[in-house]
Amino acid sequence: MKNQIAKILPGSIAEEIELVVGDRLISINGNAVIDIIDYKFLITDELLDIEIEKADGEIWEIEVEKDYDEDLGIQFIEAILDKPKSCHNKCIFCFIDQLPEGMRETLYFKDDDSRLSFFQGNFVTLTNMKEEDIDRIIRYKISPINVSVHTTDAELRKIMLNNKFAGNVYDRLKRLAEAGIKINCQVVSCSGINNGKELIKTIEDLYKLYPSIENLAVVPVGITKFREGLFNLTLYDKKTAAQEIESVKELQEKYISEISSPFIRLSDEFYVTAEIDVPQEEFYDGYEQLEDGIGMIRLLRSVIDEDVANLKPNNRGSFTFITGHSAYVEILKVAEKITTSNNKINIDVKEIVNNFFGETITVAGLLTGKDIIDQLKDEKLGDYLIIPSNMLKKGYELGNYEEQIFLDNITVSDLEKSLNTKVLICDYSGEDLIHIINQNSREEE
Repeated sequence: MKNQIAKILPGSIAEEIELVVGDRLISINGNAVIDIIDYKFLITDELLDIEIEKADGEIWEIEVEKDYDEDLGIQFIEAILDKPKSCHNKCIFCFIDQLPEGMRETLYFKDDDSRLSFFQGNFVTLTNMKEEDIDRIIRYKISPINVSVHTTDAELRKIMLNNKFAGNVYDRLKRLAEAGIKINCQVVSCSGINNGKELIKTIEDLYKLYPSIENLAVVPVGITKFREGLFNLTLYDKKTAAQEIESVKELQEKYISEISSPFIRLSDEFYVTAEIDVPQEEFYDGYEQLEDGIGMIRLLRSVIDEDVANLKPNNRGSFTFITGHSAYVEILKVAEKITTSNNKINIDVKEIVNNFFGETITVAGLLTGKDIIDQLKDEKLGDYLIIPSNMLKKGYELGNYEEQIFLDNITVSDLEKSLNTKVLICDYSGEDLIHIINQNSREEE
């Protein structure tokens, strides 16, 4: 299966040279293709000698002349061509350690692979890497990479990651920065441990490596009901979340005056918990940290304000939006804007309580299919149920990129059958919401 081609893109070089699904890529210009990093690096040459093994074992040698930035147009069965590197930390806040038994096996795998950081945006700790791995990042210019820092205090980081080798993160960050590698950083903030003054020190240390470190995202620790025997952690509440927002404000204002960017941003969850409105759009500088839940509320408002003018005025339809507790009030506002623009569109918003992980988990992206079914099975749901795409897990961990499945293995098809309602999937930032409503509502004659 290693290096086996899963798809040939139409009109591509691969199609032109008659590669087919099932072929295996052996080497490029005499260099063995070990993983996706080798592949991406080697295909930048304009003249390629490609070695291919066919399904019957026959070896083809093909010469290809191409533009520098032109891809071959092939996709592989494995996203990184081999198994992801696993994490050897035992972080006190690890979400995977808080999963219940009986979920699909891939959810329990802890990756700490710089290749997945580069290609899929995963965060790595740099702790589980050898010096040759750092050398490879620098040699191949693997950039940007996403690093989970949590703290720059060496001793505290050893405690938080439960790894005696975890204290060298700042030295490694400096080495990568000096080599011109772009880095995005993340802190999982645990109240009473690495927040407050510790967080301020971490921010100031990382800012010294700007612009190589481009930004820092801070997210609050998530705690499920399955934490028996694990490190005692405290959730943020209204008071402590507000204190964190206030604590970093002075540094944010300082950095805005120096580099026209706050450099450090807190996730929307802090503002929702503190019952404080999120910052204005310019604060988020292009929304580069959306995957960390930073700026999603502001982007959603902006998108709806701009797109609602495209809502077809004569269309009629009924929809149910579902979301978690964190975004419920915001989604209600979205529904109101849409129905105010066209009162023939009926929208109901349902808040789903996370019984699976526990009510302390309030984000939509961690809702399960069973909770949705259990809480909506007796409800009138209208013509369509609209869910955000981040409720669904897809990608390398599933082995099938096309499959759409919730965390608890319930598929979108299962949901439709159980609720007897068609499900529509919306971009988690809401950028296609108005289009979806237009496409699935009826125009009155």
